[in-house]
Amino acid sequence: MDVLIVYYSMYGHINRLAQAVAEGVREVDGAEAILRRVPETLTEEVLGKMGALEAQKAFADVPVCRIDELGSADAVIFGTPTRFGNMCGQMRQFLDKAGGLWSKGALVGKVGSVFTSSGTQHGGQESTILGFHVNLLHMGMLVAGLPYSFEGQSRNDEITGCSPYGASTIAGSSGERTPTENELAGGRFQGRYVATIAAKLTR
Repeated sequence: MDVLIVYYSMYGHINRLAQAVAEGVREVDGAEAILRRVPETLTEEVLGKMGALEAQKAFADVPVCRIDELGSADAVIFGTPTRFGNMCGQMRQFLDKAGGLWSKGALVGKVGSVFTSSGTQHGGQESTILGFHVNLLHMGMLVAGLPYSFEGQSRNDEITGCSPYGASTIAGSSGERTPTENELAGGRFQGRYVATIAAKLTR
């Protein structure tokens, strides 16, 4: 059973969360986590000016996703940073190529889920995931979030991401913050949760 984790990461926050999601997927018997990046749309010059090139070296070996891989997977978990309360442009352009899969119903009945990051505590994490869900529903996917059985999202002893809609992390206004153990635990829970549902459906 293949669980595809498709993401875009500029400074590494989403990449780190994607690794945690993959760890959770692998906790389910028979589940394989497949990590893929969406194609970059910015030039190296622009990325360099944004200070992102060095950070991206850490996950440069993750293969770029082909759109047909979405249809081959048993479940797909998407990761995107927020951009003005919505998914980033790189993810949007990637999904815009999925019309052929939509017309064939290739994703109907598959589990879909989303995780995200934002620069600030209230930087659009929930709206990004909820807006992304619209795309999954158009594809006929079964949407899975992060249920309250992950108790870490109810903590009030620290500033933390994660909500019923999906795992998330706060990057900081200049990307200085790294995902906390609680946020990574949310990612692992979400990966395990999606893989568990997919396993039941494939049976």
